[in-house]
Amino acid sequence: MALKQLFDKSMQGLFGYLIVGGLATVVEWAGFWLFSEKMGIAYLLATALAFAISTFANWLFGRLLVFRGKQQQSFLREILSVYLASIVGLLLNLIIMFLLVQLLGAEKMSAKMATTVLVFMYNYLVRKLIIYRK
Repeated sequence: MALKQLFDKSMQGLFGYLIVGGLATVVEWAGFWLFSEKMGIAYLLATALAFAISTFANWLFGRLLVFRGKQQQSFLREILSVYLASIVGLLLNLIIMFLLVQLLGAEKMSAKMATTVLVFMYNYLVRKLIIYRK
């Protein structure tokens, strides 16, 4: 495959994952807001709960829109791989949230938004290079 074709295909996949990530981000932020602001759950637990729900949304949207037809494993193994990879993403989320809120005094929702941006590329690369690699 020519370098330009490879680049175009990679950019198309990244753009699709931006859409998937955007949809999952809406799910995560809405869940965080609901758990933290409306239900009064501590922000670190709210982060973990919202992240778990958005991981499922990310997997579902990703399978439907970006990684369609690329599974090389059973459904159970695939979803477990996504959640196992997401544990590192969750840890990154919690650490960054703690640093921004507790140490830097950032507002919780602003910290959540910044954290999402920082963890996005990790999530995409793990899926592209490990979970759905050819």
